[in-house]
Amino acid sequence: MGASIVEKIRETGVVGAGGAGLPTHVKAEATVDTVLVNGASCEPLLMSDPYLMEAEIDVVIRGLEAILDCTGAKKGIICLKGKHHKALVSVKEAVAKDTSGRLEYFELKDFYPAGDEHVLVHEVLGRTVPERGIPLQVGAVVSNVESLLNVAYAMEDIPVTHRYLTVAGEIKTPMVVKVPVGTLVSDVLNFAGGPLISDYKVVDGGPMMGRVLPDINQSVTKTTSGLLVLPPDHTVVAGKIKDPEKIRRITNTVCCQCSRCTDLCPRNLLGHSLHPHKLMRVLDSQVLNSEIAKEALLCSECGICEKFACPMMISPREVNAQIKKVLMQERITWESKGEPLVANPFRDCRSVPTKRLIQRLNLNKYDGHPDYAGEYTPSVVNIALRQHIGAPATCCVSAGDMVAKGDLIGEIPEGAMGARVHASIDGVVESVADGKVTIRKS
Repeated sequence: MGASIVEKIRETGVVGAGGAGLPTHVKAEATVDTVLVNGASCEPLLMSDPYLMEAEIDVVIRGLEAILDCTGAKKGIICLKGKHHKALVSVKEAVAKDTSGRLEYFELKDFYPAGDEHVLVHEVLGRTVPERGIPLQVGAVVSNVESLLNVAYAMEDIPVTHRYLTVAGEIKTPMVVKVPVGTLVSDVLNFAGGPLISDYKVVDGGPMMGRVLPDINQSVTKTTSGLLVLPPDHTVVAGKIKDPEKIRRITNTVCCQCSRCTDLCPRNLLGHSLHPHKLMRVLDSQVLNSEIAKEALLCSECGICEKFACPMMISPREVNAQIKKVLMQERITWESKGEPLVANPFRDCRSVPTKRLIQRLNLNKYDGHPDYAGEYTPSVVNIALRQHIGAPATCCVSAGDMVAKGDLIGEIPEGAMGARVHASIDGVVESVADGKVTIRKS
C-alpha cells in the first residue's frame, strides 16, 4: 500500500508547500515513528495554513493518514499556535473524532521561528536534529498543511494545480486566495483591489525569509505562501535589496561583537555549533580555510540575527548566506564533532515573541486575519518547469497544444530528483521558453 501512495504523490507533483519545495514523495518513502504537521504559520502576516486547518481539516487529515500509512508512523501530531482560535477548535474536534488512536494535536507557543523543522521537532518531541541534519534522523517527518491537503487530492489522482496564498501589506483588500500555479503576481494584486501606493515592492513569502521580486510579472509557484506589498524603504524590503557586497563590507566594519546574534540564534539555542558574531569577522580570503567559516553551513537563514537581535542594524544573516554559498560551491561539508547536542538552558526565555517581532518589523498596521476570497482564475498562466528542489521538469508539450487543467506538461528527468508539473487551467500552450510554459485560457 505504501508504495502505491508514494507513486500517486510522485505522479501528481506534490512538493513541500511551506519551504524550498522538496518533492513530497521523497519524504513519503522514509520510515519513521512520527509525522508532524507543520501548521505553525510562523512567518508574520501569512494566514493560509490557519485557514486550511479551519476550513479543510478533514482533507488535511486524509493526507496525514496517507503519509502515516506509507511511512509506517504510529503517530501524527498536528502542530499549531493557540492564537489561531478557529483553526484550533477545528483541529481539536477532528482529533476527537479519530478512532485510530494515531492522531494528536500540539499547541505551540507564539514565537518565531516555531515552524523551523529543527525547532518544531525539539518543541514537540524533545528530540534534537543533528547539525546540518534532517528530522528523519531522529525518527520524524515534518510536512506542511497544504502539502498534506495536496497528498489527500493525490489519493484521488488530482495533481497539484493551485496554491493558497496570503496577499497583505499596502493592498486594498488583504486576503487569503486560491490561484492557479503560474498566475502572474500582477493579476493577483489586481484581484485584491490593487496596491494602495504607487511606488512599492512585492515580497514573495514572509517578511523574514521571503525574497523581493524583481517585478510583478513573476509567477506564483507551488511554494509561494504570500505576496506582501510594501514601500521600497520599508525595513522588511530595504535589507533584501541592498547590494550584497556592500552589506558584507559594512558588516565587517561595523560589527561590535556584542554576540546578541548568537545569544538569540535559534539553532545555537538548540546546541548547534553556530556563532554568527564570530562569522562577522571572517574575511573573504579566509572563507575556504577557516574552521569558523564552516559554521555558516548550519545557518537556517531565519533572519532573527538581522531583523531582531542586532543593535547595529547590520545583517549577519546575509553574511552567513554569502559564506555558505561559497562553501557549498566548493563542496565543503560540515563535519560534526560527534558530541551530544545540549539545548541552552535559557532557550525558552530567549525565544522571540511574534508580537514583538511584528513591532520591530514595523508591520503592526498590516497584522490581521484576512478573509478567504475564494478562487481566482486568470486568463493566462506562466508555469515554471522548476519550482522545487532538484532538477527542473522536462517539458512534454509544445506551442499550439490544447491542454486541460491537470494535464502533465513537465516530467521528472530520468534518474533525477524532481517533481512533475501540470497545467493549472484549460487552454492552449502559447509558448515554451526560458524554462516556462505559458498557457492562455481558450
